[in-house]
Amino acid sequence: MIKIRFVLPLVVLLLISSCLPKEVAQEQREVVDYVDPFIGTGGHGHTYPGATSPFGRLQPSPDNGTTGWDWCSGYHISDSIISGFGQLHLSGTGIGDLADILVMPTNKKMDLSLFGKSRDSLPYTSKFSHDGEVASPGYYKVLLQEPKTKVELTANDYVAVHKYTFNEAKIPSFIIDLGYAVNWDKPVESHLMIEGDNRIAGHRFSTGWAKNQKVYFALETSNPIIDYQLVGDDLVSKQQNEMKGTKGGGQFYFENGTKEIEIRVAVSSVSIANAKENLKFQAELNFDDTLQKTNDTWNSLLSNITIETPTDSLKTIFYTALYHAQLAPTIFSDLNGEFRLQNDSISKAEDFKAYSTLSLWDVFRAQMPMLSILHPDKLNDIIKSMLVYYDEKGSLPVWTLSGNETDTMTGYHSVSVIAEAFLKGIRGYDVAKAYEAVYNTMMGNERGLAPYKKYGFIPYDQLDESVTISLEFAYNDWCVSQMAKALGKEEDHNYFKNRAKAYEHIFDATTKFMRGKAADNKTWRIPFDPKHSNHRVDTDYTEGNAWQHSWFVLHDVEGLIDLHGGNGPFSTMAEQLFTESSEMTGDNVSADISGLIGQYAHGNEPSHHIAYMLNKADKPWRTQYWVREILNTQYNTQPDGLSGNEDCGQMSAWYVMSAMGIYPMNPASGEYEIGSPLFEKVTLKLPEEKVFVISAPDTSDKNIYVQSVKLNGEILNRTYILHYELMAGGTLDFDMGPLPNENWGIQDKAE
Repeated sequence: MIKIRFVLPLVVLLLISSCLPKEVAQEQREVVDYVDPFIGTGGHGHTYPGATSPFGRLQPSPDNGTTGWDWCSGYHISDSIISGFGQLHLSGTGIGDLADILVMPTNKKMDLSLFGKSRDSLPYTSKFSHDGEVASPGYYKVLLQEPKTKVELTANDYVAVHKYTFNEAKIPSFIIDLGYAVNWDKPVESHLMIEGDNRIAGHRFSTGWAKNQKVYFALETSNPIIDYQLVGDDLVSKQQNEMKGTKGGGQFYFENGTKEIEIRVAVSSVSIANAKENLKFQAELNFDDTLQKTNDTWNSLLSNITIETPTDSLKTIFYTALYHAQLAPTIFSDLNGEFRLQNDSISKAEDFKAYSTLSLWDVFRAQMPMLSILHPDKLNDIIKSMLVYYDEKGSLPVWTLSGNETDTMTGYHSVSVIAEAFLKGIRGYDVAKAYEAVYNTMMGNERGLAPYKKYGFIPYDQLDESVTISLEFAYNDWCVSQMAKALGKEEDHNYFKNRAKAYEHIFDATTKFMRGKAADNKTWRIPFDPKHSNHRVDTDYTEGNAWQHSWFVLHDVEGLIDLHGGNGPFSTMAEQLFTESSEMTGDNVSADISGLIGQYAHGNEPSHHIAYMLNKADKPWRTQYWVREILNTQYNTQPDGLSGNEDCGQMSAWYVMSAMGIYPMNPASGEYEIGSPLFEKVTLKLPEEKVFVISAPDTSDKNIYVQSVKLNGEILNRTYILHYELMAGGTLDFDMGPLPNENWGIQDKAE
């Protein structure tokens, strides 16, 4: 259950394990034991090591207090200071919001007037050593060196639980700093009140990337609070039991000699009353029980996929990826179903859980397809949540955080997620309303749709990132067309199908790149350098360049191949993508361009499907080669084991799907492209007690090429399987070898 950073105990454990019979040593390890939450806390992974339940409302985790891009989750492995433990965090984004309701134990009296300051001025920070850190799903532990206090964290769906063990309990106490903020976040109003000997309640309102963030909280302690001091806007008060101000907080004391306390915290976007009600999700305050239940929940969830491989490091990478891919979206509704929208109206989820933290530009690619296999019911709830946001705003979500639409990133990939679910038969929501939402969203005029509809693409002089947005709208259009077709709406089907050809307008047949084009549909933007990157402004591409964005035609790879002049020229350019020098040009190159193999950038999502496109160009063995190259080079077991932002599960979902040997290159098509399975055997537990087994007994570092495939015992000579084939249960058997089979999966020979 626990990942230990101590070297000596780990060596002892390995020695003990080596003395046990092999089958006994293996039996003692559950799948949850392979997860290492520290993977992604280094490099640009932007993950947090703290505790949470699957898709849970709270994520108590350490915050270093450092401002900077690599501290977007609040924590980075390079740091040696902890400022406290916030209750809300983002996993792997480039956004610096949250870290709300900072709590920190201490054993000395603090200068409260320094609360809400920068890290160097905070009086309660502590040094710590990574050797003393422990993390596993649902658990985090660290020893704070200054107050000589052990901190342990766990959580269930609605409650964060802290346990503090004071080694020097002269003034055992803890602080709450509602003014604490880093990066984008800025508090605008805080309120804190004492409610008896064991309860503190209040709220923290803030603005940042999400403009209207309202967090109400209720906190209960296992031991009575015998004294306290409060601070509001730098004014310290000991007499009052309530504080209001822009910034505020307090220090809360326990009886001298107290060795151990537990604190539980619940939050709500609606009210203190709802936060108190959410506390009842854990009626009895017991850290160990909560930890065990959350650990068991994670173990059960991760056991939905069982892999067989002799390499433990691959198990660590895989199960950590599966863990990271099930942290978001996060529950946003309270136990009574209520949740706040960005216009301050209160909605109520009557028959579902509402979700926020919808990083749709990222997760529509592989994480949502993964959920369609493992958690179709959860996908229904996510879509119901999207439809509530649609009712409030008039268009579907782009990137929703804390109920706020941030309008960050390009396209409308909520459209893609809804169409994918519908076309896969996942329809536990109002289908008529869902179609209305995707139709009205794509018929709107916002975010570039007006010039897109007028010209058939977005001219470069009318909107930055015109190429990327045009390509993504084209895919969104295709998704609507397929949904319309299935619903018998032929006129809509034809309209959106034709609009989905927008990519043809911006393909330059001379350079073979997608390029910025003027409104006359003739003049290309010059000068042109396919390696040039300019981050988000004065550019035709989003977080990338022409090399990385010219392949986003998920819905019509055959049409893109034709524009290149056929399979040969297309394959040649795809190979060049991976072998071209990794040099980037420009004065403001996007930091998101990372994980480079040539110009292929695995550290950012626009590249994630490209290796699988070679399947469609009758070069499946090259898909197999490059997928293995990415699997082997872009993931490892170290803190920098992710080559770019985790982005709420997408980076990890790519690994989960690809390591199994299948990938949703075009998610809404219901097809999973076949790559190169990494494991000898994968067993998927599916809904309705069905099982799908992927077997590749001869796979290895050398045997990376598919020789033949059988689906349910019958020879399969196509490079994909269908969603309904997988969900029906059955077997997919691979014969793997060291040399390519250039006859398998070729389209003109496919059955």
